[in-house]
Amino acid sequence: MAGHAHVDHAGDKRIALLIAILALFLALAETGAKSAQTEAISRNVEAANLWSFFQARTIRQTTLRAAVEETELDRATAQDPALREAIERQQKAWRDTIARWESEPASGEGRKELTERAKAAEAKRDRNMAAYHHYEFGAAAFQVAIVLASASIITGVPLLALGGIALGVIGVALTGVGFFAPEAVHL
Repeated sequence: MAGHAHVDHAGDKRIALLIAILALFLALAETGAKSAQTEAISRNVEAANLWSFFQARTIRQTTLRAAVEETELDRATAQDPALREAIERQQKAWRDTIARWESEPASGEGRKELTERAKAAEAKRDRNMAAYHHYEFGAAAFQVAIVLASASIITGVPLLALGGIALGVIGVALTGVGFFAPEAVHL
């Protein structure tokens, strides 16, 4: 059997185990990325809906303010005290509605509360997008690490497996940042 090279099956098994571990972490990173992306999209839709509601409230407030201002001249020129009183009652009702639309803590649907809710949804969206990017970069590191580890088996160059290990560690770090502190590092 001259001419046959010695094959290190134990080394191949270790590299195969490395590839399996990298594939596991790749699956976790991809799952985290998809989850973070879906959550970011949901929070973006929520924020857009809240800002739309905020704008609707603003338009309605502006309409009522214009009505109060328009009837001010009618009230001032009204000769009939009953008419003047009716206009004042209507103006007060409109002003009360304007104030309620500005801040309505009970329902959370005042402009002030809508602003707070929309900003909170945007913050969640931004956090999830940051996590998504970290997961994606971590997944890319795992994919390249798997390629390097696989190439080390084919070529018999153990240095490629070490490169795979190094990229795997980078992938774990990026995935960890995505999970624990996505806004700590900006990519």
